[in-house]
Amino acid sequence: MSLRTALYIGLAVVAVMQIVALLRALRRQPLALPRPLDGVVAVAIGFITNFFDTLGIGSFATTTSLFKFLRSVPDEQIPGTLNVGHTLPTIVEAAIFIVIVAVEPVTLVLLILASVVGAWLGAGLVARLPRRYVQIGMGSALTVAAVLFIMVNLKGSQFGLTGNALGLAGLRLWIGVVVSLCLGSLMTIGIGLYAPCMIMVSLLGMNPIAAFPIMMGSCAFLMPVASLRFIRFNAFSMLAALGLTIGGIPGVWIAAHMVYHLPITAVRWLVVIVVIYAAVTMLRSAAREGAASGTSDQRFAAPESLG
Repeated sequence: MSLRTALYIGLAVVAVMQIVALLRALRRQPLALPRPLDGVVAVAIGFITNFFDTLGIGSFATTTSLFKFLRSVPDEQIPGTLNVGHTLPTIVEAAIFIVIVAVEPVTLVLLILASVVGAWLGAGLVARLPRRYVQIGMGSALTVAAVLFIMVNLKGSQFGLTGNALGLAGLRLWIGVVVSLCLGSLMTIGIGLYAPCMIMVSLLGMNPIAAFPIMMGSCAFLMPVASLRFIRFNAFSMLAALGLTIGGIPGVWIAAHMVYHLPITAVRWLVVIVVIYAAVTMLRSAAREGAASGTSDQRFAAPESLG
């Protein structure tokens, strides 16, 4: 059995597990449509967010924003709905990109396994780190990387980052494994994998499009674990989750083939957009957490000042 075939089998197994779990959950949480257009809106959100997820933008932040704007999902159900609804589209993303982007199998499997192991280890280790400082560090690093990529796009091969390889070997492969392990760990504290993975493969001399099957394959194996737990405890909105799934799969299909047919320079500009978006999001999150922490400290200190 080839490594690529093993990946397909693994994706099929987690997809079947997700579908069976959703069908069982339907018995406990019957589908309800409070308003006639609710189903259409849910599917539209799934299409839009997964379309942009396939371009590397990510889907959780955009979906959360739409849910809050439309007030369609209670806040306490948003995390579960994101994981349950986006799992099958992410599995489809991984399957499509593994087919259309011929990343060398050993590189693909090792980097995916490293990120999965990193996420498992990170649940007990990295999650103890102060998230705000990690966000500041990653946001700053991604900002520098975005500037570097802009220079690469404008100056061509002058900076030596225009590699087109679809595999790694020797020291570069092991560097990729270690970095993927770290990125998988950081996912447990809310640091997204997509933008850092794009930077990593490009700095290692690979074609930026090689990041797509790597990062989506990693998430395809990570997300079902969280999703099944949310389904088990019925901590999600069935209508919204099914909308994300039903609308998301065609959104993924259309976007995946658009990315694949982009010229390399266009892919590099896409990387810049994704990295800047991720950097701004991380730095804004860090600023909000800092402000919230400061407010909390002032409230806690108030009784002392009165004394």
